[in-house]
Amino acid sequence: MADDRVGRARPEPATRPEAAARAATSGDAAYGSAGEGPVRAADGVSGEGVPGRGTEAGPGLEEAGLRLDVEGPVATLTLNRPERRNAMTFAMWHAMAAVGRSLPEDVRVVVVRGAGPSFSAGIDLGMFAPGGEGERRFSGGADPAEADRFIAGLQEGFTWLRRPGVVSVAAVHGHAIGAGFQLALSCDIRVIADDTSFCMKEPALGLVPDLTGTKPLVEIVGVPRALELCLTARTVGAEEAARLGLAEIVTPRDGLDAAVRGLVDSLLAVNAGAAAATKRLLWQAPERTLEEQAAAERHEQIGRLRELFASRP
Repeated sequence: MADDRVGRARPEPATRPEAAARAATSGDAAYGSAGEGPVRAADGVSGEGVPGRGTEAGPGLEEAGLRLDVEGPVATLTLNRPERRNAMTFAMWHAMAAVGRSLPEDVRVVVVRGAGPSFSAGIDLGMFAPGGEGERRFSGGADPAEADRFIAGLQEGFTWLRRPGVVSVAAVHGHAIGAGFQLALSCDIRVIADDTSFCMKEPALGLVPDLTGTKPLVEIVGVPRALELCLTARTVGAEEAARLGLAEIVTPRDGLDAAVRGLVDSLLAVNAGAAAATKRLLWQAPERTLEEQAAAERHEQIGRLRELFASRP
């Protein structure tokens, strides 16, 4: 199904359960097996102030399994652990948050994609092996307040993709499981290949989806369908994803890059201020009454008109 556009609104773990711990002992990624060989990540990144190599504060992008390429108004963030099907780690999520904090101000579109055969196989369960970082942070003796702060820091790697100043696009192919599915849900628009498989795996592992994916999932498909998807942990293919509103564009696998480029070009053709104001209105609309939304529209439009008139010679 090529370029099938569906117009829909947009809308991890806190403990180490035994099921996850047992799965982690092999050191395999959460839900995927070994894939292609590794692709060399960039030593640094384009864009002043964005983290490249590691520092005392934490790992850089390469060490965290990420690559960032910035070309003018477009930033491409690539999950770059193809040998692990882009299984995600605490370090990766912290690095994603650092990218969001340091992104150049002139970036208008962020494309998120995965290297190799999958978008992301989900959380790397190696972190939950006995004695691993997950056990140290979330075992019975851990400080609950510190655990809460730690997970909030991980969530920051996802929430910045929703801010009004950028439009985020998930370019998804292959598996997008658990945290990978939540990352796709964190983006404003999802362009998916016809080989995409979404799955919210966390409940099957004794966990909950805690990387901000539950809100957009419910906003898109509703509570009953979200419950069914999460509690059965079943796979959703590309055709069903489009039907449910989980994808805006579905394209053959070999057409994914072209579909993303076409979308990005269309997004950049719109006035930057108007794009940011419109995204702000649309994201906040579900939480407002009609009267509140009408007032917000007036406020945004007055700002736009003032700027347009001020720019006249």
